[in-house]
Amino acid sequence: MKKDYIFEVCANSVGSVVAALEGGAQRVELCAGMPEGGTTPSYGMIKRAKAVEGIRLNVIIRPRGGDFLYSGAELDVMCEDIFAARSLGADGLVFGVLTPGGEVDMAAMKTLMVAAGSLPVTFHRAFDMVRDPFDALEKIISLGCKRILTSGGRQTAEEGIGLIRDLAGRAGDRIIIMPGSGVNAGNIKRLAEETGCREFHFSGRVSRPGGMIYRNTSVSMGGMVHIDEYAVEETSSRKVRDTISAVK
Repeated sequence: MKKDYIFEVCANSVGSVVAALEGGAQRVELCAGMPEGGTTPSYGMIKRAKAVEGIRLNVIIRPRGGDFLYSGAELDVMCEDIFAARSLGADGLVFGVLTPGGEVDMAAMKTLMVAAGSLPVTFHRAFDMVRDPFDALEKIISLGCKRILTSGGRQTAEEGIGLIRDLAGRAGDRIIIMPGSGVNAGNIKRLAEETGCREFHFSGRVSRPGGMIYRNTSVSMGGMVHIDEYAVEETSSRKVRDTISAVK
């Protein structure tokens, strides 16, 4: 493994942050709402995750699931969440805003970038919903973002490997292109070799049975969206370690 690889784990709990660290990751993206693709974690989660020493903490700022078109009120919430994350010592922030036409919302992004201050910003997978990825790339660079998290406009980074390679080539050393979505021990070496990317984003999650003995299986807290109420999904240090080792 070359020394300049960076591995970021998408962590949904303090326990997942610890597992990411034990597995060898240098950074986590802290998220709540994983079935929705990640939403802003709570104040308490950020505070306790930041207390885990030895790993950098990037906090996603996303007020809800769904699309990346936000109202003025939602942008106000995002700014407040940015201030909270900064006050708790976050090492970086992760957000992205689009226009109805599928372009980077420059006005909204500039507002959020001002709120972010000196913290490095990752433009997240809202990038995979843009109309023109190369136009979006240039706009995101002009905003001063540090990196772009992308699956290459496809469901997984492996499927989008061609676009990721082209984006990395176009970006050069102006911004980091970080493949994410479906990155695992079986494909990370190919992604590294074919794209030239040096940073990778993955979850390394496993599902395990929860500890409840009594279980009412006729009720779902997700309403019409079925979620297994009695399973716990968390990062596995072994899966993180195996994925990192696969790049050797």
